Amino acid sequence: MYIYNAKICSPDAAPIESGYVKISEGKIAAVKKGKPGRVTPDSIDAGGKFLYPGFIDCHTHLGILGGGADDGDLNESSDPVTPHLRAIDGFNFTDECFKDAVKAGVTSVVTGVGSSNPIGGESIAIKTHGKCADDMFIRKSGIKFALGENPKRTYSAKGQSPRTRMATAAIIREALFKAKSYKERISAAGGNLAKMPAYDIKSEALIPVLNREIKAFFHCHRADDIMTAVRIAKEFALDYVLVHCTAGHTVAELLGKENVTAVIGPVIGGRDKRELAEHTVSNAGILYNSGVKVAVCTDHSELPVQYLCTGAAYCVKAGLPRDEALKAITINAAETAGISDRAGSITIGKDADLILLDGDPFDIMTNVVMTMIEGEVVYSQLMIDD
Repeated sequence: MYIYNAKICSPDAAPIESGYVKISEGKIAAVKKGKPGRVTPDSIDAGGKFLYPGFIDCHTHLGILGGGADDGDLNESSDPVTPHLRAIDGFNFTDECFKDAVKAGVTSVVTGVGSSNPIGGESIAIKTHGKCADDMFIRKSGIKFALGENPKRTYSAKGQSPRTRMATAAIIREALFKAKSYKERISAAGGNLAKMPAYDIKSEALIPVLNREIKAFFHCHRADDIMTAVRIAKEFALDYVLVHCTAGHTVAELLGKENVTAVIGPVIGGRDKRELAEHTVSNAGILYNSGVKVAVCTDHSELPVQYLCTGAAYCVKAGLPRDEALKAITINAAETAGISDRAGSITIGKDADLILLDGDPFDIMTNVVMTMIEGEVVYSQLMIDD
């Protein structure tokens, strides 16, 4: 099938004023100027509208918090170290908020546990449409670490550690050192079962992080917590991401020198707790201008997932270049999620996750006319809402 007569807008290429995309077996098979030689019956005439890659929100709790999800599944706050928790096991794929995402052109998200624990569990990349969680799953993106007030508040109420920022960092280090030692003992055993260490599910879960196979997602708001995340990540040579990075603009030059990736958001919100005192919509632009790779998120349900573009638009208004804002919800988000081989741009070989818009994505009056995921039209304005 084809989507033709479209203005093709991919973040990694010059716009094509009038072109077409060929789709075969759920993948993008061709991207060209002009019209296809033969239009198949199932093809879509874009009518001159704008064709973008599906948007990606690389930090949410979609399916785990909000909508039809059970709020009690967000944090397993009985133990401060739970890297072995699998987000898919707490994931409600019937959450009505997935329909909101699809209607807003959000085709993939990263979702996972909350920030009550210093080490909370895994974050996974999923499509926003599918028959069940396993059908929607793309890959495991990383492990969630949390610094700052949330772990302190959770465990101070229980009268146990961590009750300070120092204890939070120490607990993270201890778990990583333990996993590193566990990994080394497995290697030293050389396949000899008699020499293998006793199975440790928590250390097993952290080995892919130590091997840089998946990312360490550090929840951090205040500048001191941001720099603690950088410090720990460097100690263990982790591939890491700063999530929220609210006060990042105050240490932007330092972060630029470290070549970090920051996931900014929710952009639209207040300073409703102490560690959000430095919140500013200018954050993304300042970080980008300092050399930081920026993605934008909603932290759904803090900001509902359908307002991903709106948050990015405010970043543009406050100084983030428009092209970079587009990258922040497409290719940069895909790279952050570890799914850039499948999503984030209109590129041959990637999944046909595509959206048609009737205007600029950062214009509040623009509508999503159609959303396609893996070559299937999952929403269009012609469809009747449930």
